[in-house]
Formats: sequence, C-alpha cells, structure tokens
Amino acid sequence: MTTTTENPLGLNGFEFVEFTSPDPDAMAERFLALGFVPTHRHPTKNITRYKQGRINLMLNRDDAGRVAAFRGEHGPSASAMAFRVADPDAAMRWALDHGARATEEEDTVIQGIGGSYLYFVRDGEDLYADWAEFPGWRAEEARNSVGLDLLDHLTHNVRRGQMRVWSEFYRRLFNFEEQKYFDIKGQATGLFSQAMIAPDHAIRIPLNESQDEQSQIEEFIRDYKGEGIQHLALTTGNIYETVEKLRARGVRLQDTIDTYYDLVDSRVPGHGEDLERLRRNRILIDGSVERGEGILLQIFTEPLFGPIFFEIIQRKGNEGFGNGNFQALFESMELDQIRRGVLNVEGEDGS
Repeated sequence: MTTTTENPLGLNGFEFVEFTSPDPDAMAERFLALGFVPTHRHPTKNITRYKQGRINLMLNRDDAGRVAAFRGEHGPSASAMAFRVADPDAAMRWALDHGARATEEEDTVIQGIGGSYLYFVRDGEDLYADWAEFPGWRAEEARNSVGLDLLDHLTHNVRRGQMRVWSEFYRRLFNFEEQKYFDIKGQATGLFSQAMIAPDHAIRIPLNESQDEQSQIEEFIRDYKGEGIQHLALTTGNIYETVEKLRARGVRLQDTIDTYYDLVDSRVPGHGEDLERLRRNRILIDGSVERGEGILLQIFTEPLFGPIFFEIIQRKGNEGFGNGNFQALFESMELDQIRRGVLNVEGEDGS
C-alpha cells in the first residue's frame, strides 16, 4: 500500500484542459480575450492548442467521435484534461489495475468526471513536436497575454451522494489526499466541498456536492446535463493588472457587494493591499498575515462556456482556496439565483 507521501505515477501538474463547443469560433474568441493564443494544430485531429504562460487549453472541433457526442450532450463544455506523468504507459497500466475504466481510444486515457477523458502525457514540450506550429506565436503570446501563468486548480461539480465516489477515485488511482473540507450554507441552499490534492502538490481538484435540490451546484448539473468541471483557477503575478486588462477586453467578472470592502481591514489586518484598488476591481482577499498564512487575492468571471467559469488568483504565501470568501461568494451566487427566479426562498407551497 502506498503512503500519503508517495507519487506512484510521477504526477507533475496539469498539461491541458480540452474544451469543445457547438460554436467553436465564439469559444476561440473567448480564449483570445482571456489572453491565450493559438500555437499548434494536431497533425490528424481538428484540435488547436492555445497557450498563455504555462497554461494549455485545447479547442477540439472534431465533428465525429467521442468529442462530437460529448458536445451534443453538454453544449459548450470541458471534454478532457491531462495529467503530466513520468511514463504514460506505466501510468495507464497502474490506473487500470486500480479500477480505472478504459476508453475506446487506443491511447493512454481513462474515463474521467462526467464521461470526460483523463489523459496521461509525458512531461515536456516534446508532446507537441509533430504538431503544426503557428508562425510567430511566441511574439503573439507576449503581445496578447494578460499575465496568466499556471493552472492552479480546477473543480468538479458532482451529483449528491457522489463526493465520496470521486474522492476515492483520486485517492485510489493517484494517491490524492484531502486538503480542505467545507460545509457552506446560504439563505436557502448549501454545499459540501472537499479539496483534493495530488502528491506533487501541483494538481488540486476541489469536489463540490449540493446539500439540496436548488443550489448552484444542482443548477450547474441541470444546465450541463451531468457532472463535470465547474471552473478553472488560473494564477497571475499581478491580479490588478490582469483584471483591468480583462475588463478592457469585455470579459465579465462577478461583482461583490460594496460593504465587503468595509470589513477587509478588520478581517485581514495588515494585508498591505491597496484597498481602493481592491474595491474598484471587485477583487476578494483572504488569509491571515498575523498567523503567518500569507494572503490570497481572487476574482471569478461570469460563466463563459455554458455554466463553466474561470477564477483569477494571486497567491502571496497562502495555499488555501479563499476559505474566508466561500460564504460571501456562495451567498452572492445564491442572490443571483433568486434574482433570476431559479431559487425560491419561500416555502414549497409558495406561502
């Protein structure tokens, strides 16, 4: 049996997340607005790699096969992700020996969340050696970047009763551990969140499960028509500049009530941030300088691809997930549900 410090597959971070859409041109435009540029095209499939910093997003336009079926079921969606491993073939054997489900593809890939695919790829840039390269993409990446650098974590929204199934999936196959557990309640709904972390500490996957039939997690599952990747958190070295560039490009970001900022100094004393610039950009802050935990700055986009959204995050010595903001964020999303008529906070009989 492995110990909690062992990394049996040689995991070394996310390599990519694959997206697909009935309107791939609109999705490509969103990638560009987020600061990504096309760099390579797959030699045999209609897949384009988009890159910014160390983040790779794939746009799969294949009009047949598993991606077409996935797109037909889910609409704009995240159809696959990839883990970097020391040896993809050995990782595949290990995963199958530990209960993973194979796919119809002759590749190092297993079934992932909600019918998506989870690929094992070799660590290193040679993955794209036989792909067609877009001329001048490096200069274009430098010009178009908004400062995003790394895929920090991505979340799964799971059906009620399935959190344990998926946490065990990541424990058994990859030796993930639980990093944090949250029980969050709003005015009328609630959710559980279990943040899982890989042995390399570079792959983090929070699992979200609803406590009821009306929460935003359940709304996601209804809209998405199943479980899946809810959001991607992308790091930046300067969240103020990144957010200001995104807003200038028309990327819509979630708002935060103004009174949130009236409490920042008392909630995170000694944070050292420009409070008015935080307020102006609607950036959230969490952590504790006093306890030596550092701080974390974050903001979320509105949904960009179906119900999938993005988080922009800057870590200043804090390795959490914005724990202190969870309640405020959950309540603000719940208020949005109420405004849209999705959530009725009155009694079931409407009284």
